[in-house]
Amino acid sequence: MEHRRLGKSELNVSAIGLGTWAIGGTFWGQTDESAAIAAIQKAIDSGINLIDTAPIYGDGHSEEMVGKAVKGRRHQVIIATKCGVRLKGAVLINDLTPKSLRKEVEVSLKLLGTDVIDLYQCHWPDPNTPIEDTMAEMAKMKTEGKIRAIGVSNFDAALLKKAQKVVQLASNQVQYSLLNRDIEKELIPFCREQDIGILTYGPMGGGILSGKYKQKPKFEEGDARSFFYNYYQEPQWTKVQALLKEMEKIAARHGKPVAHVAINWVRQQPGITSALVGARSPQQAEANAAAGSWQLSAEELSGINKTVSQTFGEK
Repeated sequence: MEHRRLGKSELNVSAIGLGTWAIGGTFWGQTDESAAIAAIQKAIDSGINLIDTAPIYGDGHSEEMVGKAVKGRRHQVIIATKCGVRLKGAVLINDLTPKSLRKEVEVSLKLLGTDVIDLYQCHWPDPNTPIEDTMAEMAKMKTEGKIRAIGVSNFDAALLKKAQKVVQLASNQVQYSLLNRDIEKELIPFCREQDIGILTYGPMGGGILSGKYKQKPKFEEGDARSFFYNYYQEPQWTKVQALLKEMEKIAARHGKPVAHVAINWVRQQPGITSALVGARSPQQAEANAAAGSWQLSAEELSGINKTVSQTFGEK
């Protein structure tokens, strides 16, 4: 597994990381805790050292499982968690005030069973709190040794510029896949210029790029695949099936799963530090990590991009 430096930080992370949104127990259906813990441990055994989580993933449940999974092997992993988002009833509250950050970091440290968080990320922007105040507080926590590096998530270039005036950001975590390439226009160039690492979530488009869905699935109410990703609905569904045919040809040539094509396309893009991929079983974790053992050729990357352009009408 290839490891890459995360921005200008001291962190070296695996090119494929483990995302733990799905194992939190909300938005993705129920989770088997023992299987989830085993999945995290198998990911580590398979060469993944970056484990990404957040308090909002199951109201702390995901962080707690990560803590249990890495107990006794904390030195082998880089733990990334987040702050600034919480549920108040059914409403999501964005709160990046210094006071809230102080409370959150202590809870996360306890749930994770660690005395330091390797990468602490603002989960979503908070329009009601000056980003300068948030970053100043993050800098204090870094000085105090509670966190090792400062990151953000879902920030645009304009907000990154403001944050960079206060601290050196290690990373920005954003959605990126063959089906969502918005960050290529402005965000990737800016992050490369500023030496800000990019962690990507959703490289498999909510699972659809795994190729396992031959018929449109019906998800339970509240499942993220029914509202966060629109790929399971027309006209996207039919277009994705056309893209998958090209991906299946490439996968067959290599004797690899279609999911590997989706993961490798993301991790081989300029400016991308690590592709975060979810797993809810040891088998999934091992299979995802195995994508790091091979690469798509320049010709294959070009062919995929051509198919995307022809199918979705994108440049």
